[in-house]
Amino acid sequence: MRTSLRELRTPITGRRSLRTKQNALPAAYYRGGTSRAVFFKEEHLPHDRREWSSIFRGVIGSPDPYGRQLDGLGGGISSLSKICVVGKSTHPDADVDYTFVSLGIKDKDVDYSSNCGNMISAVGPFAVDSELIPVPLSEVGETDETVLVRIHNTNTGKIIHSHFPVVDGEAATTGDFSIDGVAGTSARIRLDFINPAGSVTGMLLPTGSVTDKIDGAIVTCLDAGNPCVFADAAALGVNSDLSPQEIATHPTLLPRLDTIRRQSGVKMGIASTVDNVPGSIPKICLVGKPTSAGARDSQLGQDGGQVDILARALSVGQPHKAVPITVALALAAAARVPGSVVADIVGDQRRVDDAGLIIGHASGNLLVGANFDEKGCLTSATVFRTARRLFQGTVFWKNESSI
Repeated sequence: MRTSLRELRTPITGRRSLRTKQNALPAAYYRGGTSRAVFFKEEHLPHDRREWSSIFRGVIGSPDPYGRQLDGLGGGISSLSKICVVGKSTHPDADVDYTFVSLGIKDKDVDYSSNCGNMISAVGPFAVDSELIPVPLSEVGETDETVLVRIHNTNTGKIIHSHFPVVDGEAATTGDFSIDGVAGTSARIRLDFINPAGSVTGMLLPTGSVTDKIDGAIVTCLDAGNPCVFADAAALGVNSDLSPQEIATHPTLLPRLDTIRRQSGVKMGIASTVDNVPGSIPKICLVGKPTSAGARDSQLGQDGGQVDILARALSVGQPHKAVPITVALALAAAARVPGSVVADIVGDQRRVDDAGLIIGHASGNLLVGANFDEKGCLTSATVFRTARRLFQGTVFWKNESSI
């Protein structure tokens, strides 16, 4: 339950603090992949979920007409405006429940409609660090031992297996694994998304077609991890290696992509009208062939022969500085669907890495694997990430009437 600051004692003097209208809750702050989020144990939140939205907005600092979220823990971009709630599992095949919440920056939107693949990399470590998952003594010691945490994502109903090392009962952070978009190295986290198809719509191809013509553009609508829309950048008259800034400042591209995304959302059955399509899904992603020359391609390691496909994704209307993991999972699946926009770009050439699809995104490259059975059903998708606990303690927020 919420605690008023006046009920807390200061850590230095032990005296009762001054009366204030701020509220307080135990929380942690984690980086997961190329995103960050505030984590709560579900047991610390009100039982009535209708009370959650105002808490989350206050913690993150939304709405903020300046778009910076300076009065909260958000960072003014979609990859930093996130909340994760982790609690005891309600699913027989999982160890914990995980609910992802995406918050608007300038508005009061609180969106529970999608999963976040980046932040899910921190769910297992949080479950261990916060003692939601007991680590057997045999797996605690001087060397890293790998544990498995089975995660039930309540947004989609899907199961994700998280494998990562622990040291002395806590999730390891030191290691030699790196991901593009995050400086330095850390411990590797393997995420296996089990039966990821139909996360929201119930079908891998929710429109019933491999391609659809939406607002004059040929796209592929596919649901694996999250519902996604893939459009050929060249067909829209733009380069596939645009930077996020170039996408944001293009005079017509963002409105066009939002129109395509909303119309696709209706065709996928996510909403009945374009106005009711959530901001977080479907995701939309520009794809294109790797180029053979160019300073930007060389800097990112995306010259021809180094990546299988270029991708530039949007998240809640903003150009993503890397690629959402759920979009990457859907890309890997779409590459295996003959006739899709993605498969046509990848073509029949040999993959750069036999383990899966190497995606060139705005910050570097990402390897993602997708596995299909003999009947052509998507059984799993795998990606490797890193995560780290940045802060753990008490988070404060003001009553919403004072925001």
